Amino acid sequence: MIRVDAVWLAVQPLDMRAGTESALARVVAVFGEARPHHAYLFANRRANRMKCLVHDGIGVWLAARRLNAGKFVWPLDGASTQSLTRVQLDALVLGLPWQRLGEAGIIRTI
Repeated sequence: MIRVDAVWLAVQPLDMRAGTESALARVVAVFGEARPHHAYLFANRRANRMKCLVHDGIGVWLAARRLNAGKFVWPLDGASTQSLTRVQLDALVLGLPWQRLGEAGIIRTI
């Protein structure tokens, strides 16, 4: 398996026709660099398709996922990039509201 230490999400959509070289160029443009053992996620405009580029330290891997129904929960505004935890990534890939997991989902006494 490919080791992934950090997961990054790009808010702006990516043309899903992009291949490995185009996706890598977009990662460098958006994130400034492609770091080893980091995963970079992009969605299309409708957010029903997602691509993930992973730099494994030797080369790059590009994977795609498509939802047959519904769409990925993708941020629409705010920062141009976000980091995700492994739990948030697992929820995102399933199409669940990943923003509610982690610190954002904590309920405290008022």
